[in-house]
Amino acid sequence: MTAKEVMQISPIVPVIALEHAEDALALADALLEGGIAVMEITLRTEAGLKAIEAIAKSLPQMHVGAGTVLNANDMKQAVLHGAQFVFSPGISEELMNASKEMDIALIPGVATASEVMLAKNNGFEHCKLFPATLAGGVEALKAFGGPFASMRFCPTGGVNLGNLTDFLSLPNVLCVGGTWIVPKVAIEKKDFKQITTLCKEALHTLNSTKVTL
Repeated sequence: MTAKEVMQISPIVPVIALEHAEDALALADALLEGGIAVMEITLRTEAGLKAIEAIAKSLPQMHVGAGTVLNANDMKQAVLHGAQFVFSPGISEELMNASKEMDIALIPGVATASEVMLAKNNGFEHCKLFPATLAGGVEALKAFGGPFASMRFCPTGGVNLGNLTDFLSLPNVLCVGGTWIVPKVAIEKKDFKQITTLCKEALHTLNSTKVTL
């Protein structure tokens, strides 16, 4: 799977920090029921790798990847546990080289023109703008569209139902990443129906505003 293919699965990529791996399958089912077939499980918690492994083994219809991948070892562990792609909050030579060696799609994080240039010049034309709103949000992405016309982005960080369509209406944005669609409280309470509802609500918002999916 290429980075482009990952970013075209769904207009919304849920960003998830799971405290308990046993919640992984129920959460994945809730997302699928809500119409979203991709999820980024971050490595911020000890449960992250086990959660990725559980979904990769039991729910092939869900495209699961790792987030908060900071170095080559993180990437190796993600691949060993079944991640189909990796997101990183930043970009480095180590990560780019490791993704090529391990043949796994890397969506590196960028926040400046220099970082976009680094990605582009190394063959990575699909990136995460992070932290999106702090890095300039919609206006930054519009500005990047001139000198970096071939680049495509997944803005993450500060994205929510209120600004979702603003980002996805841009020609250089393929999808957005967000935690709002998988509230921590809902996971803790095992209220997975709420997550399904939030997914449907967000996709309905996009459809009703005629954002191209």
